Amino acid sequence: MQKPDLSQIPADVQAYIAHLESELERLTTAKSRLPAAEKAPAEPSEPPTTINIITMSRAGLIKRTPRHHYYRQRRSGMGVFDLESPENDPPSHLASADQSETLLVITAQNRAYAIPVSDIEEKPVRGRGQSSHDMIGVGADVGIQTICTRHDSGYLAIVSERGYVRLLRHNFVGENMRSGMVLFDVARFGKIVAAGWVFDETEVFIGTKMGKGIRFAHKRTHPNGSLGIRLDPNDVPVAITGVNDDSGVFLLSHDGKGSVRLMEGFRSTKSPGAGGKVALKTEHMVAAIHVTDEDDVFCLSELGKLIRFQAVEIPPKTGTVQGVNCMSLRADACTTATISR
Repeated sequence: MQKPDLSQIPADVQAYIAHLESELERLTTAKSRLPAAEKAPAEPSEPPTTINIITMSRAGLIKRTPRHHYYRQRRSGMGVFDLESPENDPPSHLASADQSETLLVITAQNRAYAIPVSDIEEKPVRGRGQSSHDMIGVGADVGIQTICTRHDSGYLAIVSERGYVRLLRHNFVGENMRSGMVLFDVARFGKIVAAGWVFDETEVFIGTKMGKGIRFAHKRTHPNGSLGIRLDPNDVPVAITGVNDDSGVFLLSHDGKGSVRLMEGFRSTKSPGAGGKVALKTEHMVAAIHVTDEDDVFCLSELGKLIRFQAVEIPPKTGTVQGVNCMSLRADACTTATISR
């Protein structure tokens, strides 16, 4: 917040403000000069676990780090530096998966590839990744659109840049999936931009870059694909997730503000293909994920910072809001988020 013009305020009030500013600076400087031994060490947020946080850059550098190496912070913290990547290759994808699970990688040609999580090199929090292109056997010029964990139940929901949706039963992308299988016709539907899972939920929620969303019954979609949302010019979907009446969806904008939008206050449409309505007041939404109070939220920024905090810290809302600060940013912007249960 910039300091306003105080010239019209009485002199004694100006003097009091100046005193407060100098005292705050003195206390901040004194705190920063404390010996390292006097500073309390960070407490682990959980015991060692086999669950990993997987980070991938735009060009496909990938690494995994056990989740317990990321300490919880309070919401609106600055996070820690995570994936080390070149300046022109910012971190863009984030997922949470157990070491025994498999990661699905979807390319710009709408082809799906499977990578066992255990095959990804384990790195420290601040570590450089390996090439995912080498792991899936494609050229370095192949773009990576999105990543997600593969499950042995439910449906994989995918949405394209033109708003088309398709739901694939879990066995369609299971262990017998052919490497490089095409999930969507690129020429007809456009590139896949987001993927999520629908388990016991009966409906699908799609969020767009302009902060709009739509909710509809997933059984109303055609097996080969249906128009899920009618997009405004220059808008594009950024996320798809399963929901029901009791669900909350974590919405995150590029400026680090987020909200948990309760679906009881977001009415569903009778069928897919309608225009969306405002879900979050923002010009650039980057994530929309089904969340519960027991989950931890992970937010990733362009400069490679990652913050972990508890979802219960975000106040749930039934109406449209701008959101609360989830991550402090300085010349930075959030790119994506994930949750870990």
